[in-house]
Amino acid sequence: MSQERIAIIDGVRTPFARARSVFHKMSAANLGGVVLRETVSRTGIDPKLIDEVYFGIVSAPAEGSNVAREALFDSGLSPSIPCTTVNRYCASAMEAAAGIAAKIQSGQIEIGLAGGVESISSVRALFSSEATDFFQDLAKAKTMGQRLGMLANFKASYLAPNAPGIKEATTGLTMGQSADLMAREYKVGREEQDQFALASHNNASKAWEKGFFQSHVCKVATPEGKVVDRDTDVRSDSSMEKLGKLKPVFYKDGTISAGNASPLTDGASALLMMKESKAKELGLKPLGFLKSYAAAAVDIQTEPLLIGPVYAIPKALKMAGLTWDQLDLIEIHEAFAGQVLATVRAIESEKFNIGKVDMSKVNPHGGSIAIGHPFGATGGRMILQTLHELKEMNKQYGLISVCAAGGIGSVMILERT
Repeated sequence: MSQERIAIIDGVRTPFARARSVFHKMSAANLGGVVLRETVSRTGIDPKLIDEVYFGIVSAPAEGSNVAREALFDSGLSPSIPCTTVNRYCASAMEAAAGIAAKIQSGQIEIGLAGGVESISSVRALFSSEATDFFQDLAKAKTMGQRLGMLANFKASYLAPNAPGIKEATTGLTMGQSADLMAREYKVGREEQDQFALASHNNASKAWEKGFFQSHVCKVATPEGKVVDRDTDVRSDSSMEKLGKLKPVFYKDGTISAGNASPLTDGASALLMMKESKAKELGLKPLGFLKSYAAAAVDIQTEPLLIGPVYAIPKALKMAGLTWDQLDLIEIHEAFAGQVLATVRAIESEKFNIGKVDMSKVNPHGGSIAIGHPFGATGGRMILQTLHELKEMNKQYGLISVCAAGGIGSVMILERT
């Protein structure tokens, strides 16, 4: 396998929008198609040179579960490009990028597109197994008499949907409940969480105003004729007073509210990747390079659901040949403010003893609480944001930490060109 650096040439993301709002009538394939098309356009690469597409999604639509393929069709790129959809929960887009990098390093492909998408607006309610069996049998009935006979046994309860939810099958707890318990374990209070959430909104708002996000967020035209050109949930008028008035969501005595948690979001992201030598051959200047990638997992019956990244950080640092103090930037996925601050506590703890966290290096342009969190796309957003931040700061190394359902943690280290 080649040890040559894997270059991230460029990429884009859509604005991230609250679910069932401006992107309500756009499918995952539509949103994914936008970023694939725009990434190719911005880089100027000949689409015929693209060997493969890896795309992440968590809530794949029933009518087209290989969203990578459906997004390719929507993008107008050549249908001869093979596509794979991956699901590592909130780390899906990062896993997609790692998968493309591995294929490039192994010599299977030369150039690939990676990213992810989520359309929470498109998620449909589910029905019980009993109701599913009834309607399937009804559809198979061959005569009117058989159908009428079956309809005589119809129950109104069959029409009661099971609302979509984010719950761990193993523990029965939602991610929010698990995060609330994690915050308690690491003694992260409500005021501290609200302060962190406020900083996320303030930082993201300032970043939009100074033009930072315009470098890698593309405009999206909706079916209704509206052009969406910025994230919809960033609040420049947020305050501790407003956040403090919000009630806990998951437990009556809990600390997580709608204000210090990431919202359900629609959006997509994409990246163009190849070897450094290939970039030079094509005259393309990379944004940066993928230095290392590591994943870890924990037993969620005995450890906090979202603690996984803390176990993956030492692995990623070792593979990159770096120490904690050499990092210039730390991007931590903000599923919940309590989870981020608990992660910081763990990094600094005697148990893990990774290092001291300089909070001025953490999410300087805001994170998922303010920007939004389309599960399958967030990893791509964080890769792009980290590389553009390193460029703006004239720094070299950035670490990305993403917690995910199932007790999984993914960590990536990037290097600026």
